[in-house]
Amino acid sequence: MTAKPVTHARVLRIAWPIALSNATVPILGAVDTGVVGQLGQAAPIGAVGIGAIIIGGLYWIFGFLRMGTTGLTGQALGAGDAPEVSALLSRAMMLAMAAGVLLIAGQIWLFNAAFAISPASPEVEGLARHYMSIRIWSSPAAIAVYGLTGWLIAQERTRAVLVIQLWMNGVNIVLDLLFVLGLDWGVGGVATATVIAETSGAALGLWLCRDGFNTPAWRDWPRVFDRARLIHMARVNRDIMIRSMLLQAIFISFLFLGSDFGDVPLAANQILLQFLYITAYALDGFAFAVEALVGQALGAHARETLRRAAKLCLIWTMSTSAVLALIFAVAGGLIIDLMTTAPLVREAARAYLPYMIAAPLLGAPSWLLDGIFIGATRSTDMRNMMALSFVIYVIAAALLIPPLGNHGLWIAFLISFVARGLTLGSRYPALERLAD
Repeated sequence: MTAKPVTHARVLRIAWPIALSNATVPILGAVDTGVVGQLGQAAPIGAVGIGAIIIGGLYWIFGFLRMGTTGLTGQALGAGDAPEVSALLSRAMMLAMAAGVLLIAGQIWLFNAAFAISPASPEVEGLARHYMSIRIWSSPAAIAVYGLTGWLIAQERTRAVLVIQLWMNGVNIVLDLLFVLGLDWGVGGVATATVIAETSGAALGLWLCRDGFNTPAWRDWPRVFDRARLIHMARVNRDIMIRSMLLQAIFISFLFLGSDFGDVPLAANQILLQFLYITAYALDGFAFAVEALVGQALGAHARETLRRAAKLCLIWTMSTSAVLALIFAVAGGLIIDLMTTAPLVREAARAYLPYMIAAPLLGAPSWLLDGIFIGATRSTDMRNMMALSFVIYVIAAALLIPPLGNHGLWIAFLISFVARGLTLGSRYPALERLAD
């Protein structure tokens, strides 16, 4: 199959809906916090915060479904294998249902384990358990959305992904206001609003993916349950999950190690991490674009198309990163002042701001390469290079933190970005050869 030409316009058409979709995520969190804040008590705010983190963490485990589905579907699409494109949608939905049922069945043990690791006051824990006992029932739908969005991204239908995100957030916000402020359902109202939003979002996603169900291939069970394809899908998803857990371990250890330096550096680190999240949200669109384009190019065995997709997405990624670094350099102090009124925290955050100015430029290649390797489903390389980068981070932290303190922690953190970029970059030539 001949690959479609890759242009700047095509890259931007894929990327901008993702960037806009990401921009809506913090709004929902603010509304959730705001409505329970109107109850006039601290415990409900803490309960929703903790409950959302625990549930989000459980769902995050299955985030590999989005990435794996994007790569596999993109390659099937590029190869012109329409029946496999539909079969992948069925496999993703079945995996989501199985994962959701597993979470529902094991909720008691999972919640007990979470509070054993991170205990809270009896009142907060009780309210958080109530919140989670409601939220958990939408887990099949919430995990299904990962698979549905991955399937849509592979086909460059990111506007449909934006529609799903806007629908879920909009429904959630409206029902938050109705259930909590109108009906006085408290923490349970916030959870119920989210359950309805996630379930309806999955239903909308299925409708938007209806073309995948318009052919008999989605229920061609010998194909759907083909042993070789299932093993390949499982291997890809397993490796992505291991890679993601190692990446998460770096972020969690950064927060925990930062706490050793006192409350002020810890608060400063937390504020500056918000700059990093903004960067990730802004660059996600280009990472998702390269996932789709590389997957299709690889499926079509179009090496030059693959290379051009990587080149154009790199141009946009680095340009956006440079703009963000400039914004942080010029307006970073103002942003810090808007996020905290504590003089000591402001001072500390300014001291560490140069690291965050450098982060977009140092981290951008690794984020884009993640997208390239996801599209190519080179998950073994992703896993191995992430493991190597994790070891490099640990060594850097062990060497730099004792003499430099929190500065050493930040340097080690940035070294992990560079290590990911260099190690994955070293595997890129082998990835290109797959398209021959």
